[in-house]
Amino acid sequence: MTPSWRDEIARRVRGEIQRDAPLAPRTTIRVGGPADLLVRPADPDALAELLRAVRELGVPLSILGGGANTLVADRGVRGVVLRLPADLVPEDPARPLLLGAGQPTSRLWIRAHALGKVGMEFVAGIPGTLGGAVAMNAGTRIGEMKDVVSRVEVATADGAGFLDARALGFAYRTCRLPAGGVVTRVELALRDGDVRESERVMQADRDHRRRTQPLDRPTFGSTFVNPPGDFAGRLVEEVGLKGHRVGNATWSPVHANFVSNLGGATAGDVLALVNLARSRVKDRFGVVLQTEVRLLGEFLADEVAGLKVG
Repeated sequence: MTPSWRDEIARRVRGEIQRDAPLAPRTTIRVGGPADLLVRPADPDALAELLRAVRELGVPLSILGGGANTLVADRGVRGVVLRLPADLVPEDPARPLLLGAGQPTSRLWIRAHALGKVGMEFVAGIPGTLGGAVAMNAGTRIGEMKDVVSRVEVATADGAGFLDARALGFAYRTCRLPAGGVVTRVELALRDGDVRESERVMQADRDHRRRTQPLDRPTFGSTFVNPPGDFAGRLVEEVGLKGHRVGNATWSPVHANFVSNLGGATAGDVLALVNLARSRVKDRFGVVLQTEVRLLGEFLADEVAGLKVG
């Protein structure tokens, strides 16, 4: 990267551009340092220009959706952090279930019910954006994105095009996207059905979450992927960490697979909890817990040994 790369991107890309942008307020757990440059492109052409610019300038690019399931490093994120506006791409009246990836997940069920469609009830309790939900195959005990996605539009520095859902390799809390690709639109395949019953199912799922998850404090959702045939929360609780605190972060006393920010927590506090749980669970049960949370930014190697960053 050249010293003037931020000036060059600001010159070339239309949209909202902010230097040294705080990211903690843009995540659901409210933790982390700033981005060198936060960019919200004005339209698809501006996004295409941004993708070309970062490739030509050799600048790292990270994508931040609604900030759920994301832990930003205390040192922040080097390069460009991209945030898609909800209205990046104009809606197509002929395809009412083709939605912008920057739209909040709530937009899906609101649009579906307006059309008399059902099948997406699991989305009711999932925060974040549709693009992020696709990227991690977000879901709950009653369904996940792979059940309802028909195709996605992906933009790269070389252009944009649609990919069928079958090409995305959906798996538990993950999918396979082209390297450097950005999901810009998501098309859903839903069925006609009883909207009132759909609303009842959604409300029941919301109520279940309120009873079983710590929604009173900032959190990024489930921390670990459930290992085959078991539950990560049960394992963390069995090794005595439910309610355990490091700094201003704690394994929730409500659900042991959720880290809560008690106020002023750092990414270091959170990672200390994560690494302690992984170590204890491995020692006692021989299970290596994998994080569901995406780690974003400039972490030290010993903080994230064995964890996925980026």
